[in-house]
Amino acid sequence: MRVTVAQLNTTVGDVGGNLSRAHQVISQAAEAGSDLVVFTELFLSGYPPRDLLNRCRFVERVQAGAQELLESSRQYPDLGILVGLPTATGLTHGRGLRNSAYLIANGELIGVQHKSLLPTYDVFDEDRYFDPACERTPIPFKGERLGISICEDAWNDPELWPHQRMYDCDPIAELAAKGATLLVNLSASPYSVGKEEIRFRLISRHATRHGLPFVYVNQVGGNDELIFDGRSLCLDARGEPIAVLPGFEETVVTVDTGAPGQPGGYTPLEHIASVHDALVLGLRDYMRKCGFRTAVIGLSGGIDSSVVCCLAVAALGPENVMGMSMPSMYSSAGSVEDPRILAANLGIEFHVVPIAEIHGAYLTALQELFAGTEPGVAEENIQARIRGNLWMAVSNKRGSLALSCGNKSELAVGYCTLYGDMSGGLSVISDVPKTMVYELARYINRKGEIIPARCLTKAPSAELRPNQTDQDTLPPYEVLDGILQLYVEEELCAEDIVARGFDEGVVRWVTRTIDRNEYKRRQAAPGLRVTSKAFGVGRRMPVAAKFSQ
Repeated sequence: MRVTVAQLNTTVGDVGGNLSRAHQVISQAAEAGSDLVVFTELFLSGYPPRDLLNRCRFVERVQAGAQELLESSRQYPDLGILVGLPTATGLTHGRGLRNSAYLIANGELIGVQHKSLLPTYDVFDEDRYFDPACERTPIPFKGERLGISICEDAWNDPELWPHQRMYDCDPIAELAAKGATLLVNLSASPYSVGKEEIRFRLISRHATRHGLPFVYVNQVGGNDELIFDGRSLCLDARGEPIAVLPGFEETVVTVDTGAPGQPGGYTPLEHIASVHDALVLGLRDYMRKCGFRTAVIGLSGGIDSSVVCCLAVAALGPENVMGMSMPSMYSSAGSVEDPRILAANLGIEFHVVPIAEIHGAYLTALQELFAGTEPGVAEENIQARIRGNLWMAVSNKRGSLALSCGNKSELAVGYCTLYGDMSGGLSVISDVPKTMVYELARYINRKGEIIPARCLTKAPSAELRPNQTDQDTLPPYEVLDGILQLYVEEELCAEDIVARGFDEGVVRWVTRTIDRNEYKRRQAAPGLRVTSKAFGVGRRMPVAAKFSQ
């Protein structure tokens, strides 16, 4: 069977726009002599639609779009269209909706398969909206029996996830047992570092276990915090790749599912390159889909803001990025000179706005209220809040999106200032640990120095007091990030982390500090998810709670 894989970038809620894109690809598939074109999970609504699904008018608009697609399919009588959408059950019990795949051909609805496995872990909340499928049956079409599944339906593999709670049924095995001759999965699988390799092993195992070719079509693009990397697959019955689509870009490819795959034809993307491309795509789509064209960034001369600035230029173009240096009396000469060099290297607009005088005015105004106390963190944080006010003022005046530059390590332990450096409309690297930020900087500089070398070698510092460095307060970032990985992403307890060789005192301090700063993270800007457990979107911890490690 000739199958057109439509790896597209949908916009949540834009039923008309998503439908228009579908029409373009359907015409393209028909010209290519395709038998079947496959779109992604919840394609017509965009994924994830979240509480839009609670609005009956929205679901009605999606259904009207499906009807329009059905009518227009008469123009292409030899082409089947497999598309994802939410559908109403018409029942008085349950959620009232299902996550469905429609198989349409020549003006008729040939078959429907609903999603069986509804994930509720990490970033997923599908049981909030959908009822599961009651049955799974292959659908005959053009001499094949299509075993259609939707995203999570393919992830119930006990050998791949030996320590995870598994579902009661295995939709892929059931479809194969009922005589499917071609397995097809419509997916919206969010990106995280290393997930691409897991997906390939998962889909390849299904193909080899059941001796069936497998077409896996994944969404691409950024929707809010989630980034979708695509990397759709067409595998032969031995699990070898017939086609592997690119990452982080829209691609439409027509393949012959009966063709032999190429042993060794799959090479995963380099991890740091994929993180870079994911952040660029996520930033670009967040800006575009929210209606912003330009961005403003506070440039401190540190590695974090330098990396964010480079990502913004890659996403938006240098003409759409403005950098601001806001030195205080504690700023080193390099803290102004390095951003100036970076801005020149990138070709962006750049301004210097000193804050010493403004800081003095704040201290004068607060003199009576602060009387009898020693200067400390409160006075230091005023500087960060002045800077946040200034770049938010520029954001307001220009209609630009202010980008926050805090990394995951800082956000984890609260080494950031509310209403200061945490200000902004999007926190670009809030899911990137500090050690990975340095990897990104080296990747950005791989063909030549864009980020000044001094930014990679000088000791990280907030420069809110004389001779300050991050390590005055924090453990070395290699240690902090190692504990962060085990505590946040792998969800180990303090005792288990200590057993991995970390100092007990440091572990207790880090875990306690992470828990204590949940209130700050609750007030942070949305951040782009690139790890397996991102603050906010993937980790839902209480603020007012008493539980110690």
